[in-house]
Amino acid sequence: MRGGPGDAERRQRWGRLFEELDSNKDGRVDVRELRQGLARLGGGDPDRDAQQGISPEGDADPGGGLDLEEFSRYLQEREQRLLLLFHSLDRNQDGHIDVSEIQQSFRALGISISLEQAEKILHSMDRDGTMTIDWQEWRDHFLLHSLENVEDVVYFWKHSTVLDIGECLTVPDEFSEQEKLTGMWWKQLVAGAVAGAVSRTGTAPLDRLKVFMQVHASKTNKLNILGGLKSMIQEGGMRSLWRGNGINVLKIAPESAIKFMAYEQIKRAIRGQQETLHVQERFVAGSLAGATAQTIIYPMEVLKTRLTLRRTGQYKGLLDCAWQILEREGPRAFYRGYLPNVLGIIPYAGIDLAVYETLKNRWLQQYSHDSADPGIPVLLACGTVSSTCGQIASYPLALVRTRMQAQASIEGAPQLSMLGLLRHILSQEGVWGLYRGIAPNFMKVIPAVSISYVVYENMKQALGVTSR
Repeated sequence: MRGGPGDAERRQRWGRLFEELDSNKDGRVDVRELRQGLARLGGGDPDRDAQQGISPEGDADPGGGLDLEEFSRYLQEREQRLLLLFHSLDRNQDGHIDVSEIQQSFRALGISISLEQAEKILHSMDRDGTMTIDWQEWRDHFLLHSLENVEDVVYFWKHSTVLDIGECLTVPDEFSEQEKLTGMWWKQLVAGAVAGAVSRTGTAPLDRLKVFMQVHASKTNKLNILGGLKSMIQEGGMRSLWRGNGINVLKIAPESAIKFMAYEQIKRAIRGQQETLHVQERFVAGSLAGATAQTIIYPMEVLKTRLTLRRTGQYKGLLDCAWQILEREGPRAFYRGYLPNVLGIIPYAGIDLAVYETLKNRWLQQYSHDSADPGIPVLLACGTVSSTCGQIASYPLALVRTRMQAQASIEGAPQLSMLGLLRHILSQEGVWGLYRGIAPNFMKVIPAVSISYVVYENMKQALGVTSR
């Protein structure tokens, strides 16, 4: 890298930037003015960057903002750090960062991105059309952002381009070190839990109908959607459509917390001496974390099924249901259907993740030429289709799990193992018997995704969580 511009030119450039940011012309740049400037530039976290930028070491009055001299000292320090970062990403030291070096930077942190995605990131910074980033372009793009290391740069790119790295409901959310330090991670978990609670409550009648059909529908009774709804309402009234929803909502918080803590511990165990994990290793860690959470909260799953299927007056409440199961069937009853439940996690997560990434990348390649952000409608559509494909693959195991959870409470029902139940269903009802109740399950996907998204975004705003 050859020498940069002279000191006089640099101070002129800093002066022009200072005048541009000093919107009220009081000779100082305060947090509000810096935040507005960062918001115009886009990307990163304007609130965090503005607060850190306006309170550098040596500033006598951080509350009053920075004068030109303090602002110049801050920018001089920023340029020195950015130059070091530029050299660390410029792996072949040719004075430019290209597409392959952007991909390598992501890969070093265990995140795999396509060539097209890397090109879109580069295009957002490339002002001269060379499809490379030189020092001036790098400096001008990141000058006001508080980036300390390569991980911060990748975090900036991830959040500024809505670059999805394959999160799904089965695999826990990935949080950066900055999000963990600032406490942003727990706010996101709370926002997700509230969104899940509202979404599950809104779609509870369809969920109860699914469980009802999984257990009671057969070739002989030909129970369908309308028949199932009518039967449930006749037995217990409209309120009965929400049976089991209380515990379904109650188990969101412990499951999310256990999954998050297990994910962090498993990642640490897999990583060993490595600095980062590859995408496949993160997926394994996520699946194991999901299985860990399911193992611990599984008794709540059994209670949810029993409460969902209960007749009017059968149980006085959650504790009475748990006591009756324990008294009549013993502790092992709380883990009926555990094996098919755990076996269903991996195919669902794998197919959901693969289909989501394939659809999103295909759309970006064909229809998005100047942005790495496909837009909310496209992301919701990809998520809906991928979730549907994952459900089709794992649904037979989910049905077997539900029947095993419920069979002890149904008079005359055979008490079968997982394989025995599979053989019984196939011999009595054929392959279609493994998909009883899938229609209401599909019906709830779009409203569940939509409600969850709207509530999640509003909760993030209420809690002060920065959107990607």
